[in-house]
Amino acid sequence: MSDFPSSLIINERDGIGRLTLARPDALNALDRPLIQALRTYFSELYHRRDIRAVVLAAEGRAFCAGLDLKEQAATPINPRVGGALDEQRAVRDIMVAMRRCPQPIISIVQGSASGGGFALALASDIRLLTPDARMNAAFIKLGLSGCDVGVSYFLPRMIGSSAAAEYLLTGRFIDAQRARELGLTNTVAPLEELQAHAEGLVADMLRATPLGLRLTKEALGLAIDAQSLDAVVALEDRNQILCVQDDDFKEGVSAFLEKREPRYAPEGDPS
Repeated sequence: MSDFPSSLIINERDGIGRLTLARPDALNALDRPLIQALRTYFSELYHRRDIRAVVLAAEGRAFCAGLDLKEQAATPINPRVGGALDEQRAVRDIMVAMRRCPQPIISIVQGSASGGGFALALASDIRLLTPDARMNAAFIKLGLSGCDVGVSYFLPRMIGSSAAAEYLLTGRFIDAQRARELGLTNTVAPLEELQAHAEGLVADMLRATPLGLRLTKEALGLAIDAQSLDAVVALEDRNQILCVQDDDFKEGVSAFLEKREPRYAPEGDPS
């Protein structure tokens, strides 16, 4: 992982990718090197089978303060439309890749998650929040639209259009308690407890067959926008038939019946 900047710490072990945003003095704001690193890592996950789940965390007192405005002031976005669009897409591609990659992503959010940081949390499959966590669509407070980098897609689907409008039109913060009430998280606890909880969730995920876990994330994402129950159950039927034909299916059943940990064949990185 030597090609990645020091602002993104990557630790991969036993099928788990642990990412840590490491710009604590800047509240882990997204500068261009960190944006490119996140974009590259999550995009490459699509083709990797050796990593089965991801935990995204951050150093310091904030999860992510959004775009690094100091960097933008020092080296402004190219005023040409094409240049500005390229920079816009560089950020939004992170969230698209997070949803597209087959690995479940757990985010541990402490302190502020604003703007792009809010989007990172929403693009994750599971969000774990510390009591001081608070999230907002800060874009609208900066002269931009409150709808940016996928937030206006994720938030209404998670909390409903009326509640989403309240936060996207005002830029107000959603604190940890309100986030739990709205269903953005099931867990609010001190940071050390969240870290242990994340490890427990990952351990449970790894008991699923590799194919079963990947297809479950895929189906959850597609079911959100499915046109009908028939469309969803057709997808579910397809997934189950694929799973029972997979070599790991027998091992999963045997491990369950024998009350032991499954021993799936190791999967390599095809790239």
